Amino acid sequence: MKKVILTSFLLLGLAMTTQAQDISKNALGLRLGDNDGFGGEVSYQRGLSDNNRLEFDLGWRNSNDVDAFKLAGLYQWVWNIDGGFNWYAGVGGGVGSWSYDKNGFSDSGTILFAAGDIGIEYNFDIPIQLSLDFRPELYFNSDDFREDSFGPDIALGIRYRF
Repeated sequence: MKKVILTSFLLLGLAMTTQAQDISKNALGLRLGDNDGFGGEVSYQRGLSDNNRLEFDLGWRNSNDVDAFKLAGLYQWVWNIDGGFNWYAGVGGGVGSWSYDKNGFSDSGTILFAAGDIGIEYNFDIPIQLSLDFRPELYFNSDDFREDSFGPDIALGIRYRF
């Protein structure tokens, strides 16, 4: 009886892990949101295996008062929901630089942050991917430019898969 139960659990585990996923080796596109005015980011995903990948996002801002850039890197786990639908979660961090100049007052600095990520995506039959995700960011060296050390980031992504 023990062998039957053990074999059943092993077969169930094998069936759960062999679920097909549609993770591309590479995906390049835009991530459009509004985290601290960065708005859009150039986004690149690199598949590492059937269910995890790396994502790198570069955002920049050039306005009348503030010039800044931000580079984020995330390690993500991806799970298939059904067909081309996947959901994912990840952790990572990043670095950025900013400069502020208004009415004769100027300042500049560097930011370091840790980030989480959770989202949903759909991979079409054509090589296009749409995603919606939430990325909370915790800043370690806040100063006058950032009034708090937390930045929520919700964004819509569109990427070309290759």
